Amino acid sequence: MRRSVALASTLVTVTLGVSVAVTAPPAAAAPDITNPQVVATGLTVPWGLGFLPDGSALVAERVSGRVLQLRPGSAPATVATVDGVTPSGEAGLLGLAVSPTFAQDRFVYAYLTAAADNRIVRFRLDAPQSQEVILSGLAKADIHDGGRIAFGPDGMLYAGVGDAGNTANAQNQQSRNGKILRMRPDGGVPASGNPFPGSLVYSLGHRNVQGLAWDAQGRLYASEFGQNTWDEVNQIVPGGNYGWPTVEGRAGDARFRDPIVVWTTAEASPSGAAIDGNTLYVAALRGQRLWSVPLDGTGGAGTPVALLQGRYGRLRTAERAPDGSLWVTTSNRDGRGTPAADDDRVIRFPAAGAPTTPPTTTPPTTPPTTPPTGGPTAACTVRWEVNQWSNGFTANVAVTNLGAARTGWAVTFTFPGDQRIANAWSATVTQSASQVTARNAGWNGALPTGATATFGFQATYSGTNARPDDFRLDGAACAVTG
Repeated sequence: MRRSVALASTLVTVTLGVSVAVTAPPAAAAPDITNPQVVATGLTVPWGLGFLPDGSALVAERVSGRVLQLRPGSAPATVATVDGVTPSGEAGLLGLAVSPTFAQDRFVYAYLTAAADNRIVRFRLDAPQSQEVILSGLAKADIHDGGRIAFGPDGMLYAGVGDAGNTANAQNQQSRNGKILRMRPDGGVPASGNPFPGSLVYSLGHRNVQGLAWDAQGRLYASEFGQNTWDEVNQIVPGGNYGWPTVEGRAGDARFRDPIVVWTTAEASPSGAAIDGNTLYVAALRGQRLWSVPLDGTGGAGTPVALLQGRYGRLRTAERAPDGSLWVTTSNRDGRGTPAADDDRVIRFPAAGAPTTPPTTTPPTTPPTTPPTGGPTAACTVRWEVNQWSNGFTANVAVTNLGAARTGWAVTFTFPGDQRIANAWSATVTQSASQVTARNAGWNGALPTGATATFGFQATYSGTNARPDDFRLDGAACAVTG
């Protein structure tokens, strides 16, 4: 799920005793694969997919250059046509990403093949004809164009760029092809975090990365097409070399990082990827299935399980929606599939136990105003670590309980300046004027004495970005330690 200003990351750690990490969502919160809802039919090669703050989705068609807005129960509506798209082979309008600060800047990002190159542009939905090119000059071809873009939890935009059919690109650090790139939302090199000074290159040795997804600890995973033998999932580290074209699959070569998952090319051709809790979902094209990959919490993986095998044909993209549902697109009209009458489709799988159709509004929440009397002096402690840029920042909050065990929690604080939250993860975060309330997600409400829960958010600011000091857990004051 990712602007013209470089984003930064803020870690808020609310310590309520001994730090015990709260695990990711349990299996019960996983998408209900037995309960599909077809959101759209009759599309032609839907590729990129992203979600707007209102919960609706944007999907990009590779050949037509159209961007459609999707809502369950409603017909798709064309909201933009991206100019300059030159489709051929695997090329065209590819990845799509919605700005994490969309409520303020209204930006949508697209990776596309133009007449001379692959490039990344951004535009506003109310003025799609006014495109700003933030990155150009990526080598194009009829194959291996990459194209997946996504905003990371650090607020930076990541792009999977294929080798464009020239395998030497992947090991050439000066080439941006055969790489995963990391950039500011305006396309510039981030001030910190990239492994090679002055370069957008984040990792190298890639053939054709197709999926990007982050776990709750901020680790990046990428799905990648192999050649004739092995397809891969890799856990990505800054500066990591993943071996292509010297290595395909696992080699045990100390110069390169081995994948955490491999499949034969007949089983996969892994495309879009999404993480829900401790599970990585990977859409497979040639394999015509959705792979469910258990993550072990340390950057590794267990044994993948095939879902939906042969049911919908070629699967291109998998994305987790803000309401916890999993959206999957088919790619049966791409010249390599056998389309059904209603292809291509977008299918939504709701979170287990959730309504089939997501609610259209979110009930307002009222933060507590009067702390309860009695009890411990400090209900928690808070460490606030900020990584910010000129007018934005991101925040992760860890809550450690010093008091009695809780089955649900709410953390409140007040911004001292003009700070505005755009989106959040691992909690429902609402803001009224300067007051902020973060309530637990469905999977991390249990908070025993001494346990820690974490959440995060992304925000903009003007003027100064001073730290809040009035943190409260369920109305009781917390001590700030950093």
